[in-house]
Amino acid sequence: MPVGELFNPRSIALVGATDKSGWSISTLTNLRTHGFRGPVHLVNPRGGVVHGEQAHRSLSGIPGQVDLAYVMVPTTAVLSVLREGAKLGIRHYVILTAGFGETGPEGAALEVEVVDFARENDLTVLGPNGNGFINAAADVTPYGLPIPSPLLRGPVGVVLQSGALASSVLGFAQARNVGISLLTSMGNESLVTVTDVIDYLVDDPATKAIALFLESVRDPAAFSRAARRALLAGKPIVALKIGRSRLASRTAQAHTGALVGDDNVIDAAFRQLGVVRVRSLEDLIITAGLLAEVGPLPGPRIGVVTPSGGASEIIADRAEDEGLELPAFAPETVARLREIVPAFGTVQNPLDVTGYVLIDRTLLGRALEAVTADPGVDAVMLLSDLPRVAPPDPAPVYATYSASAKRMAEAPMPVVVVSNVLTDVTEFGRDVQRQAGFPYVAGGIEHGMHAIGAAVRWGRAYRAAVSAGGAAPGRAAVNAPAIEAAIEAGTGVWTEHRAAALLASAGIPVVPGELVHDEESAVAAAVGFGYPVVLKAAAEGLGHKSDIGGVRLGLSGARDVERAYREVVAAAAAVPGAGRVGALVQPQRGGGVELLVGVVRDPAWGLTLAVGLGGIWVEALRDTALRVLPVDAAEVRWALGELRGAALLRGARGAEPADLDAVAEVVARVAALAESLGEGLESLEINPLLVRGSHVEALDALVAWRDRPGR
Repeated sequence: MPVGELFNPRSIALVGATDKSGWSISTLTNLRTHGFRGPVHLVNPRGGVVHGEQAHRSLSGIPGQVDLAYVMVPTTAVLSVLREGAKLGIRHYVILTAGFGETGPEGAALEVEVVDFARENDLTVLGPNGNGFINAAADVTPYGLPIPSPLLRGPVGVVLQSGALASSVLGFAQARNVGISLLTSMGNESLVTVTDVIDYLVDDPATKAIALFLESVRDPAAFSRAARRALLAGKPIVALKIGRSRLASRTAQAHTGALVGDDNVIDAAFRQLGVVRVRSLEDLIITAGLLAEVGPLPGPRIGVVTPSGGASEIIADRAEDEGLELPAFAPETVARLREIVPAFGTVQNPLDVTGYVLIDRTLLGRALEAVTADPGVDAVMLLSDLPRVAPPDPAPVYATYSASAKRMAEAPMPVVVVSNVLTDVTEFGRDVQRQAGFPYVAGGIEHGMHAIGAAVRWGRAYRAAVSAGGAAPGRAAVNAPAIEAAIEAGTGVWTEHRAAALLASAGIPVVPGELVHDEESAVAAAVGFGYPVVLKAAAEGLGHKSDIGGVRLGLSGARDVERAYREVVAAAAAVPGAGRVGALVQPQRGGGVELLVGVVRDPAWGLTLAVGLGGIWVEALRDTALRVLPVDAAEVRWALGELRGAALLRGARGAEPADLDAVAEVVARVAALAESLGEGLESLEINPLLVRGSHVEALDALVAWRDRPGR
């Protein structure tokens, strides 16, 4: 839904204005004191004087056009306001009033009426149950809570699914000197959604970064589309998504289901979309502020210049947490720094220029100039605080900060400024920053290092998206006739041999196997494969065979096979609902690394891939990387590198390294197969996928289908 006109009205009516309402008082005060240049009309059914001005009894009494109606009337009166406004040609509304879908069935029914009427009459509605918005870039502030002064205009757009937190977020942004372009309190999102506002901010020239507070992602497909637009436009999205402790219900038949929860999937989706996820309101604003200032950092190699040895140690620890590198300085940089840093200092990265900065005010700047010339770093972090209290003669302070700002502006690489601790920026500090042209200062080492790490990760995602031209990952080709047959027959849980045949039809390498229904056939199959062999119970609806004692490994002779056949068949026959029971005979495989490759259907985001260490260690180690489909081999290769056990694939302790390109191709083919199976697929899992050098082979498979009417 386009919202440009909603956020840029030329005239506003406050409907339900009254001296008794704090919201009414605040909204009018905000419009009057923060620069709105158009007329503001007050509407109260009793007329008279409200807030010291003459009020109209209804919208119909207002002379001239009204672009935006800000509605504060009782819940049951909201629809009548919209009806009157629609007749008058008023297309845009903010509904502050609560008591709708958030209160229960009766309120939800009223909200449905409002939504239906608005859609029928092509109205744009923000809310209900929201505080409105602050379009600081255009001086339009119909916002129902007090706005602390000064209202800082700047490059960060803020979208909040929590009205109660909006003022706190705004106050913190202003305390850290982070200017906003637009702040929106979404309310119930009955019509205007978070995605609509993101689309607006992507196209808004005043916005360089977007900060989101999310309670839920209501439409993952629409959110994904908007997030990709933002990424390609070079506008970072920083999101605080709450609800991390709530897990999705487990998918009954697949190990993968125990590894994939709501929050893990959102993490994966955000990572793929280039959305920077943070864990606190402080990080939300500080990180968005930094990204708006510096944009994508070119790489993870950071040079650090500080006046404190203790801070250097903290920075080194946090850099490791964030996946940042602090490389040794180049020899020419070391030589240059030794001429700058006092003899009692140590030239290394992070660089402590020592407390001598209190005597030599040029020391920090000269050291910074040397480090920004180092060919082995991608960006430089400068630890520097803005001044808090004006001295009797502030001129030297302005001069020092102006000189530093000039050095940073002329540096051949980005310079990120971080303060020691998280404190408010004072009016004097704000003035110095403004007059000296000093860049944004991220608040505190803890939050600043997180923001730098985020800027590096976002930069990587941005460059990858631009390189790909914005195209979604490709999908491997699959065998169409086999897929069509599988979809038609897709019910329940398939036996392993049936699932393996489906995998093989899609070009996925599968260990050979033979389904047998008596001991003699089992022995014959074993002889055909050559000992040792594996015997597994086989029956329709049978999921994890090892859980019921339905697997025997390392069988080396006919008697072993006969005994194993009797045992696994008996174990399977004891499972309620088991159909005809037999056994699957396969050659024994050994060596290499065992992986889990699973795809399950997330209720919100759809098919989700999990790849990680497999075999019996799946749930014990829980070492998996997740991706929302579609994915290509390049994305899978990246996911494999995220595993804690990635060293095993690279050939730890002299073992044969895995052909990661071959592994990625197979996993991408599994993902493509899962997508091809349509909405009926619940889960598809290979556990284990054996990887030994360039040899990649599925040793066990599971396919489970969703319950569908008539099946």
